[in-house]
Amino acid sequence: MDIVGDRKFVEVPGGKTHELPPLLVSAPHVRRLDKVMSLANQIVESEDIITAPDELDLSRRKMDLAINLVEQYLGLVAHWHWGDSILEWIRQCETTFESRMELRNLLHPDVWPHAGRSSFVQLLADKAVDTHGIPIEQAVGLRLAFHQPPPISILSEHFLFYLSPRIASTSYEGWSHLTAPPVSSLPPERFTFEVVNMVMQ
Repeated sequence: MDIVGDRKFVEVPGGKTHELPPLLVSAPHVRRLDKVMSLANQIVESEDIITAPDELDLSRRKMDLAINLVEQYLGLVAHWHWGDSILEWIRQCETTFESRMELRNLLHPDVWPHAGRSSFVQLLADKAVDTHGIPIEQAVGLRLAFHQPPPISILSEHFLFYLSPRIASTSYEGWSHLTAPPVSSLPPERFTFEVVNMVMQ
């Protein structure tokens, strides 16, 4: 077992580099952006949180807030798709580990040190996977919180602006602690995989 700083790394038998399944990242495609914008306008109207000295200024502020809500929502959907892709990749990696004798014991909690599901998330960070600015842990946490991307119609501006990151972080923390401690990291130099960006039609 290697220890770097406060992190422990599992010992992978042998000296070869193991190829993991590709991480297939699904990119969301919004078909009806006009409908999303309309629903954002309804949220702004129903919340009644904007005041302005005149009607023209009020309309402009409402439009700005609706546009911001749409941007926040599209960001949330992009986070969700990254999280969904990562969880599917982890499932495939677990299958790969179980099928290879030299990797099989690394995920079993009765063997010390061992890795866990969160070790794969850490591996993505260690490999510096380009997520286009999306925090990996928040993406996974958001996918854990929602089985499907929630429609904008059920969300409030408070959720989109303030609550979403906290809920995602809390979900990830709870999930990552499901594996019995101590959980060790996977040495990034011993694993390789491709990241493939998929476009949803």
